[in-house]
Amino acid sequence: MKAVIYARYSSDNQREESIEGQIRECTAFAEKNGITILRHYIDRAFSAKTDNRPEFQNMIKDSGKRLFDMVIVWKLDRFARNRYDSARYKATLKKNGVKVVSATEVISDGAEGIILESVLEGYAEYYSADLSEKVVRGMTENALKTKYNGGTLPIGYQIDSDQCFQLDPLTAPFVREAFQRYDEGATMTQIRDWLNAQGVKNTRGQKMTYNSIQHLLNNRRYIGEYTYRDIVVPDGIPAIVPQDLFDRVQEKLAKNKKAPARHKAEDDYLLTTKLFCGYCGAYLCGESGTSHTGNVHHYYKCVSVKKKRQECHKKSVKKEWIEDLVVNETMKMVMDDKAIEAIVSMLMDLQDRENVNLPLYEQQLREADTAIQNLLNAIQQGILTKSTKGRLEELEATKEELETKIACEKLAKPKVSAEFMTFWLHRFRKLDVRQKSHRKMLIDTFINAIFLYDDKLVITFNYKDGTDTITFDDLKAALDKENTGSDLDCSTAPARRKRHIACDEFFYFIAQYFNARGK
Repeated sequence: MKAVIYARYSSDNQREESIEGQIRECTAFAEKNGITILRHYIDRAFSAKTDNRPEFQNMIKDSGKRLFDMVIVWKLDRFARNRYDSARYKATLKKNGVKVVSATEVISDGAEGIILESVLEGYAEYYSADLSEKVVRGMTENALKTKYNGGTLPIGYQIDSDQCFQLDPLTAPFVREAFQRYDEGATMTQIRDWLNAQGVKNTRGQKMTYNSIQHLLNNRRYIGEYTYRDIVVPDGIPAIVPQDLFDRVQEKLAKNKKAPARHKAEDDYLLTTKLFCGYCGAYLCGESGTSHTGNVHHYYKCVSVKKKRQECHKKSVKKEWIEDLVVNETMKMVMDDKAIEAIVSMLMDLQDRENVNLPLYEQQLREADTAIQNLLNAIQQGILTKSTKGRLEELEATKEELETKIACEKLAKPKVSAEFMTFWLHRFRKLDVRQKSHRKMLIDTFINAIFLYDDKLVITFNYKDGTDTITFDDLKAALDKENTGSDLDCSTAPARRKRHIACDEFFYFIAQYFNARGK
């Protein structure tokens, strides 16, 4: 019999030794009954009242591979404290040929065992519900007395010996000043930097973040309001911030939330960290500018040019144009069956190189099977010596050991088939390249690096020999007399005093760019 151990504890208040004790008793049970343990599945600080437990779900999923016959738990309440979940997942395991066994509760396989198991599961669910009611009742009593009920303590407060909130003389002044600064026009980023400079830590004992400041400015406890579930006690705890100051801050927060962002989000520039200058090798970073018409234009600009680090004359390129070109070229690669085959071949090779043990064990198992079959054929032909039985037992033991090792390797590092990889890669063909999230997914998955020159674009994909060179030739003047420019070789957005954008013609000849592909 091959088995896995599932261990769990409910909350952070319990100690790691709880897991160690469960595993120790489950291991002893397995050794006593001649059961081989393949793997441990451990959920820390997860209640069994829900099935939303990562390792529990991994165990259920792995049971479908039929690599183990049994799940050993310390007690049945480790598996579930909900009769519905217990019945549901035990049925799934049973379908996969797996049985749940308690290491400390003796449950027979007969009719009596069914009744006993139902009673134990019912008691576990009752205990969980009863405990929850008692905890809520106790915390409600605390709330009515405005006492500390556990959880994260806000900055600026400390708890006295009677479990009541008191002002922290060290951090409370910083909280009040943070509100005052925001009311006077400071940004959350500026407040965050100021608090970090003063050495103030967030509730996890780490540096203040933007989210920390946002939570701080929205926390109604700072006006003395105590809340627990549906209980609200005004002036239940000492106030740090006056009501009028708090209200003004809330108004500004609501107003700024609707205001446009000060800066364009960096992830709007999909080629950030992948687009390089072909001449100096520096990144092309995103930037924006406003034309004389008031329209905002977005570009990629060489960092060397922007910061004047070295001599580089690469001009900026329009964001929309370069991103459209890269997305279209990537989709051409995705639609190419030979390219997909090359990627799958590379991934399979990488997978085999990462798991060197599994191929070796599988080869040794084949050799053991062949040796056993040869020995059985010899016995059938009447060739029998004193060492035949001993050799057969030795080979059988080797085969069992190798099967166990292979099962452990597959559970630890499941191997993905070439068919599944091909199926997964083909799904990219259905992406809608008009959607930003789909464009980003495509670029992040397949693009390794892009090198931009004045006359060509070199795209390196994430597989061996996956490089495309796109050349830009024979740019002609526009049909009209206006000097509307090329997205390939253009300056940044002009200052308002300029009347025209000094660029080469592009829009009429964009088709040439996509057709001018070469290796």
